[in-house]
Amino acid sequence: MTKKNPTPQPEATELEGDYRPAELAHLDPVNARIEPVDAEYLLKLTDALNTTLDLQTLLNRISELVRAIINYRIFAILLLNDRTNELRMRFQIGHTPQVERTRVPLGKGVVGQVALTRQPMLLNDAPASEYYIAANPDVRSEMALPLIAKNRLIGVMDIESEQAGYFRPEHLHLLTFTASRIAQAIENARLYARVSRQAQTLEVLNEIAVELASILDLGPLLERIGQLLRRLIDYQMFTIMLLDDKGETLITRYAWRFGYAHAPLRRIPTTSGLVGAAVREWRTINVKDVSKDPRYLPMNPETKSELIVPLFYKGRVIGVLDLEHTRAGFFNEEHERMLTTLGSQIAIAIENARLYQAVRRQEAQLEKDIAMAREVQLRLLPPEAPSHPHAEMAVRFLPARSIGGDLYDFIDYGPNRSAIVLGDVSGKAAPAALFAALVSGIMRSAAQQQPDPAQMLAHLNDALQERKLDSQYVTLLFALWNDENQTLQVANSGAVQPVFCRAGQPLTVKAEGFPLGMFPNVTYEELSVATQPGDVIVFVSDGILDAENEAEEMYGEDRLSSLLCASRDLPAQEIADEILADVGRFQGAKDRFDDETIIVLRVK
Repeated sequence: MTKKNPTPQPEATELEGDYRPAELAHLDPVNARIEPVDAEYLLKLTDALNTTLDLQTLLNRISELVRAIINYRIFAILLLNDRTNELRMRFQIGHTPQVERTRVPLGKGVVGQVALTRQPMLLNDAPASEYYIAANPDVRSEMALPLIAKNRLIGVMDIESEQAGYFRPEHLHLLTFTASRIAQAIENARLYARVSRQAQTLEVLNEIAVELASILDLGPLLERIGQLLRRLIDYQMFTIMLLDDKGETLITRYAWRFGYAHAPLRRIPTTSGLVGAAVREWRTINVKDVSKDPRYLPMNPETKSELIVPLFYKGRVIGVLDLEHTRAGFFNEEHERMLTTLGSQIAIAIENARLYQAVRRQEAQLEKDIAMAREVQLRLLPPEAPSHPHAEMAVRFLPARSIGGDLYDFIDYGPNRSAIVLGDVSGKAAPAALFAALVSGIMRSAAQQQPDPAQMLAHLNDALQERKLDSQYVTLLFALWNDENQTLQVANSGAVQPVFCRAGQPLTVKAEGFPLGMFPNVTYEELSVATQPGDVIVFVSDGILDAENEAEEMYGEDRLSSLLCASRDLPAQEIADEILADVGRFQGAKDRFDDETIIVLRVK
């Protein structure tokens, strides 16, 4: 060991506690003579080691305990790395930073020989020893003791002096006697540190898993994975590669290099490279030195070590995490365990994000299709109501969704006659709109024969029975206005009955019947209404009467009848607007759940 500019001898007040014997007459300040009674004293001191589990505090306390017996100037505790079989200085006093960073293999130098043989060594003429390495030319004496706990070497305690013959056999004997206690205390502290790190790691893993589950956009998710992993592993290069649809090629989706994110479009077949091997072999691959592995594809000249972890989802590999470092042998078994544990959560998060992206694409396409369907539906509806010398008509249509289930139509029945159609298909959105288009097509085709309202409903019912769809039916009101005699023929298949207002008094046209498409061979009744100038008739879908407010009250027929009679002197268009506006005011902030259609017939 080497030393430059020896540190001054600390005063007794620097000690964490006063561990010196009660009768200091036994100890010479330079070379102590240890009496047997002092062995009991040191046993008590080693018991004090069990009062802390913080490794740094413990090592500092050990140095103070030893200083209470030996007035050293150079002191070190080196701990063994079981994986590399090297001793690393974990605590030191009086050494230079260069010496502190030195890794000592087993068998090399005094401490390496002590570790290898597990036997203490006292050298009062250190430069003359075959094991001595002249790291510090001023050192003349050295004493090193193995630290063994439960028959397992954990390290070496090393004390050096610039004075020849400084250490006595009594020193060696006393420290050897207490070395096992010191070793066990260090091992307990290391075990506690490992358990604490594991607990912290599990906490971080849980936090990462929870956060990843909340990110559904693939790009931000992959970037966040890279950021969160740095809380666990101080990597220098990181890549996420995902398999293509065929499972034959790994494609770079995110990459991070020395503090900067970039994603080069890199494609690697699973038949080549370390990443390909991880996919083929379904296992983590940890390469200590990539230059010695023939599978390595030289992508980054700075890379020395590489860790590849496959991502598994439902029994298949979906990609890999690829970590690289410029230091050989950087990644260890703990890194492998952490990434393997987290890998399943990362795979689930990636698959959820990809599924979410697929759903969003499908939704976008569906919205596009619905918009087109709505355009087609609106084009199928008549642009305006017909006009007659003795009647004016108006219509208002407000779908609950982008595509409505209500249908309405005005069909020309020849001079002075118009059919008024208002229906409601079961269901909502696209299926209802398609069924409505089917009904409208059949009806338009049959209208060429100008059947009476009851005949039209019977024909539609028979046609829908031939094309029967489970749980699909339509309620429809078919009315035929004759402008020559101002009469209205009405047939109904389960739709809302028309509301009639004459001279300020509301009436209901009691036309009833089974919905179309539910039962075969149905006949429908037909009513004829003789009108007078000033009469107003309104046809509405159930979305009007069933509209609810925040108190869950329905708009209802009574409210509709009152409003109709109160606005009977207005033009038909204004009456329709008044009804629609009143329904809106009634609903308030409550969402509409059904289509709302209004047709007004006002007799002149």
